[in-house]
Amino acid sequence: MEGLEVREISFKDLNIDNAKFRFDSEYFSKIFLENEKYLTSNFRLKNIISKSIKNIHPLKLKKNFNYLEISGVSMSSLDYQTSEIDCAEVPNRATYIIKNNDVLVSTVRPNRNAVGIIKNPNRLIATSGFAVLRPKNISPEYIFIFCKTKFFITKLIRENTATMYPAVLESDIFNVKIPLFDIDFRFQIETLVKTAYAKLDQSKQLYAQAETLLTETLGIADFTPSNEPISIKSFKDSFGATGRLDAEYYQPKYEKFEQFILNGKLKNTTIKAQFSLVKESSKRLKQQYQYVEIGDVNVSDGKATASFVETNELPANAKIEAKYGDILISKVRPNRGAIAIIDFDDTDLIVSGAFTVLRAKSDGIMSAETLKVLLRTSIYREWLLKFNVGTSYPVIKDDDVLDLPIPIVDFKIQRQIADLVQHSFALKAQSTHLLEVAKRAVEIAIEENEAAATAWIGDSIKNIENK
Repeated sequence: MEGLEVREISFKDLNIDNAKFRFDSEYFSKIFLENEKYLTSNFRLKNIISKSIKNIHPLKLKKNFNYLEISGVSMSSLDYQTSEIDCAEVPNRATYIIKNNDVLVSTVRPNRNAVGIIKNPNRLIATSGFAVLRPKNISPEYIFIFCKTKFFITKLIRENTATMYPAVLESDIFNVKIPLFDIDFRFQIETLVKTAYAKLDQSKQLYAQAETLLTETLGIADFTPSNEPISIKSFKDSFGATGRLDAEYYQPKYEKFEQFILNGKLKNTTIKAQFSLVKESSKRLKQQYQYVEIGDVNVSDGKATASFVETNELPANAKIEAKYGDILISKVRPNRGAIAIIDFDDTDLIVSGAFTVLRAKSDGIMSAETLKVLLRTSIYREWLLKFNVGTSYPVIKDDDVLDLPIPIVDFKIQRQIADLVQHSFALKAQSTHLLEVAKRAVEIAIEENEAAATAWIGDSIKNIENK
């Protein structure tokens, strides 16, 4: 029996807080039973939320709406991305009409902790894959942070009944016990989250300034793409020159994009003239690595995050060794703008082979920040679709990225763009850190007491201010 985890559970204890009457051994694992010792509150989430969440399907929509899927919620920040949906094309899973301060918790893959708090929504609809927590007389920021704690996550992992695709029921989420600490402590948590949100908002504004500066420099605001549906090409000028026969490749709008850059007011160069392609594959000699995949790039601002993954659990496509300052360009669905700069610790870093990885040449005249902002403009994001070699899932090749012509932007403008982008990311990093402080404070309050948690908040804020 040595090395085995064995527990005896009496029948009378089997049904304690066990609504589904589970009696499988997994449900009574040590980690889950230890976690239950901390969740002793008399309040459950269902006691402090509203149940009147409107469903979109009975309504006759006359305007387009913004749609939030689980993949649109950031795992590490307050950010989330939506897509505009035509009112005549409502997806089957588009369900909940979302209001300001709603907290959304994913019912699928609970270990990923896709939890979002919604601020100032504009005709926002969420997928049925979320449980919607609409607070009653309690801070939504506090509920949001509790749902980010390890205690909440562990509880949901315990309630998972699926095998191939982990998932929980809405009722599992609503039934989780939530500690309601002293109002002063909850106010501290609320303040931390609101400050984090303000910094995130500032970050977005600075990044938008960088985009505006570049587009005004290029004159993109005056550019009108072609709406012509047909382009006539001879065999010599089509397949004979490119090896492509698909009509999509020869759309007039792509030609207009290229003419705009080549004949614009700025001289031009190519990406391959300014950046080297990084293809070095990792030998995977360490026990674990930092890993970045496509989903780790926030498409709203191009910020990438890495997660430590055990080497034996790395996916087959975890290949390329990247360094600080490298640019990652998603070759999958490139129009989404999943383009990032490695601006964090690059120790033992591997990125997905689905990225084109670029490294600035020593004699180059284009900064990484300028290239990143440029490739995320509407022109380049749509232009990259020209090179799609996929059928239902757009994919491009490294050479398609390397051969792109790019304008030569004045160094002073590039410096301003770099400063704005770097300041933007610094603010976002502060925002993310404040969220981590709030989350850890709630965990300390659960493990120890509010006094210890408050002291820890004070020390953490001092450390932020001294940096």
